[in-house]
Amino acid sequence: MTTGTILITGASSGLGAEMARQFAALGYDLAITARRTERLDELAAEITGANADRKVITKALDVNDDEAVFSVFKEVAAEFGKLDRVIINAGLGKGAPLGTGRYDANRQTAMTNFVAALAQTEAAMEIFRAQKSGHLVMISSISALRGMRKTITTYAATKAGVAALAEGLINENVKAKGIDVSIIYPGYIRSEMNEKVAQNTKFMVDTVTGVKAMVDAIEKRKEKAYVPAWPWVPIGYALKNAPMSVVRKLF
Repeated sequence: MTTGTILITGASSGLGAEMARQFAALGYDLAITARRTERLDELAAEITGANADRKVITKALDVNDDEAVFSVFKEVAAEFGKLDRVIINAGLGKGAPLGTGRYDANRQTAMTNFVAALAQTEAAMEIFRAQKSGHLVMISSISALRGMRKTITTYAATKAGVAALAEGLINENVKAKGIDVSIIYPGYIRSEMNEKVAQNTKFMVDTVTGVKAMVDAIEKRKEKAYVPAWPWVPIGYALKNAPMSVVRKLF
């Protein structure tokens, strides 16, 4: 018996792919989306091979294509009959210090991580409001808690922006309408996005371990979660409250 249905964007690799594996193991049917459909198909075959009773829908989706976002989300909801959870995970880690001639990279990150996330949120919430139920999950970042420097300035700003979108829904009290909202703030979790980061980065955990912490928080429907809890709960507190001179030493 299925636990429910989940749509995950940006699921062809990294955190999205591992979330798909772990949620399938928990009993969920899945819709996984990304631009790279060949990798989606490989992941779907892997998941159904390990979980024969799971249904996995694959959809090609460039989240920067607004029309496609609304169309694909509606298609998935129709194919499943009901969409229980949407995880807004697709994103970019490109960036350069502001004013160094790489507006193109910073703009691309801003459009993918924030504007495209807005489209996904709109599409998901239309479905959830019509159903009078659902669980919106926004994948933010621990870097969203303060302004960050150099190459991650724009990235951190976009992740703060998507957290604010989700928090606005919490403030709206959509829970009273049957809709849960979770904001997940991952710390350093090894993924394709950060594969160029030094392997010995302090507090970095492997993908499976980090995603398990994310999945646990999502399953508990926590409104906000810093994951893994150690050391990111205390570091998160310090980030939000410490003087910027201290923040510079932490990040």
